Amino acid sequence: QVQVVESGGGLVQPGGSLRLSCAASGSVSRIHAMAWYRQAPGKSRELVAAITRGGSTNYADSVKGRFTISRDNAKNTVYLQMNSLKPEDTAVYSCNARGDYDLLLSWGQGTQVTVSS
Repeated sequence: QVQVVESGGGLVQPGGSLRLSCAASGSVSRIHAMAWYRQAPGKSRELVAAITRGGSTNYADSVKGRFTISRDNAKNTVYLQMNSLKPEDTAVYSCNARGDYDLLLSWGQGTQVTVSS
């Protein structure tokens, strides 16, 4: 069993920054990759960024150059540094963990990010 728990959401003004954390526990040796997704009201969930155990990353075009995903393998934690935030970044951000063969291991409960003046 793998569990992931997000933290770090909140209210921020446009142009501001937030850092989200996703901490994994349990059978963490099974985790091959972790990813951040977001879902805004009335919209489908979309991939924001992902990172493999080896450090390979990919990003949604809408966040490239503004968001950075990183991981601390010793702490079994993945971070999403979000800079230059825009109102359209407002959403519930969730992370997940995947194992070999892209097997979904766990979803977190999500954390709200609101970008507003």
